[in-house]
Amino acid sequence: MSDIQSQISHLQSQLEVAYPADEARALAWWIVEETTGLSRTQLLTDCKSTTFSRDMQTIVTRLLQKEPIQYIFGHCLWFGLDLKVTPATLIPRPETAELVETINQMVNGKWTNGKCLDVGTGTGCIALALKKLHPEWTVTGLDISAEALDVARENGRRNGLEVNWLQADILNDDIPTYDILVSNPPYIAESERRDMDRNVLAYEPHSALFVPDDDPLRFYRRIAELKRAEWLFFEINPRYAGQTAAMMQENGYTDITILPDSYGKKRILYGRIAR
Repeated sequence: MSDIQSQISHLQSQLEVAYPADEARALAWWIVEETTGLSRTQLLTDCKSTTFSRDMQTIVTRLLQKEPIQYIFGHCLWFGLDLKVTPATLIPRPETAELVETINQMVNGKWTNGKCLDVGTGTGCIALALKKLHPEWTVTGLDISAEALDVARENGRRNGLEVNWLQADILNDDIPTYDILVSNPPYIAESERRDMDRNVLAYEPHSALFVPDDDPLRFYRRIAELKRAEWLFFEINPRYAGQTAAMMQENGYTDITILPDSYGKKRILYGRIAR
């Protein structure tokens, strides 16, 4: 067995105490690639003997405590973007990339100079992905958190994408009119905490995750009531998919559609309104 394969197996065996085998192996590769600065292809083909960092064991210890690897290394790759992440921001999820893909499929070619707003932008991932897909659009990312917006600005710089960043409280502030409004707002009910993994509860910002049980649609309702865009696209809690769709209909939206994510959960909702 080569040095690299032996090291991967060693890391994987330690991580399997807390992670499924496939995830443990993926984490092991991530550790080795990040700490050596080499790609997997380089490690497997060009490196006959690689010196492995002593920091690897510290990283394993942190992972066994369920600290997300994205926070350990301070960045992640998502939708072809290298994104800085900090405890002030949520880690971008695969299902959010599916939301971006849905927007692209639905509106591609409809606006040559479209205006788009991402509410609750966090790392800026949605806004930056849409700007990457549509350089001709004017894209704005909005967040209440100054810390999150600092991260989003840095992500714009590191990916060479020009997005406008706006600090505002969507629940209380008014906003201009856009062609498209997209949001992945807090949508997990407080009562769902007990079913969540430690890596989320202990490390990711609760203000970006949770809503009260007695008002789980607070952000969706406010955004819909503002009527500030022809198209609304949401990432949603599958538990409240029907309620969210009904609320949009009550506010005058049509062509309301709910789509499943790759896991089969009702995760994406969109609709439009005449302006």
